[in-house]
Amino acid sequence: MTENDSSAPAPDRAPALPPVADRAAFEAELDALRVREKAHTREGDAIAAARRRLPMVEVDAGLELTGPDGPVTLLDAFEGRRQLIAYYFMWHEGHDAAGQCEGCTWVTNQVRELSFLHSRDITYAVFCQGPYEESRRYREFMGWDMRWYSALPSNNELLTGRQVGSMHIVCYVRDGDRVYETYWTTLRGVEVMDYNYALMDMTVYGRQELWEDSPSGWPQTMDAPPEHPMRTNGRPIPQWSRIEAGRSDDLTPGP
Repeated sequence: MTENDSSAPAPDRAPALPPVADRAAFEAELDALRVREKAHTREGDAIAAARRRLPMVEVDAGLELTGPDGPVTLLDAFEGRRQLIAYYFMWHEGHDAAGQCEGCTWVTNQVRELSFLHSRDITYAVFCQGPYEESRRYREFMGWDMRWYSALPSNNELLTGRQVGSMHIVCYVRDGDRVYETYWTTLRGVEVMDYNYALMDMTVYGRQELWEDSPSGWPQTMDAPPEHPMRTNGRPIPQWSRIEAGRSDDLTPGP
């Protein structure tokens, strides 16, 4: 491990532990919690069912995006599929990689295998809210291979009524050449893209972030301030492996 490896354990950590119980008492407590977990799952299913019954609003299918070969339309981004999930990536123009959004880096870094989405006639793409060439270099720095567009030519129209410059997931469906928006989320809604937090939430110490309701003595070891929990040693956490591999922070477009 290197000094920048966020997976390295803190050598002086001596966290508190839950009380010890016998197997029967442990299983009884777990069974009681399982009732709540199952209710939570059923409520999630009910919310998803309600989401499928929302009305939709038409969006101009000709709104311009910028792709690797220049201008394309929102309709083009469907790539012929019926549905489109677009992640609107926050962007800090003119900053190097370390200065980019750690939250967007965190969730985008989870998106790897798209065949399951494709099997349901869904295209996934990133709509970066910054210029194409600069943001494309960040995509290459991170080693991502999902479809990447700049939404800068149409940010205000695509995100009408919402905060431009914030993280959003927006879902679309098309009917022939007409495009409709069916759902959108923001802020913690983007956690659906991540599995790390879901796994952390199953552990005894959770996410180890300051806002969590944890017993006294539980570790809260993030070295970032509370508003930047996905950073360590001054940059988004998954960037360290890219830096150690020799990739450049510089996102200035080349010739």
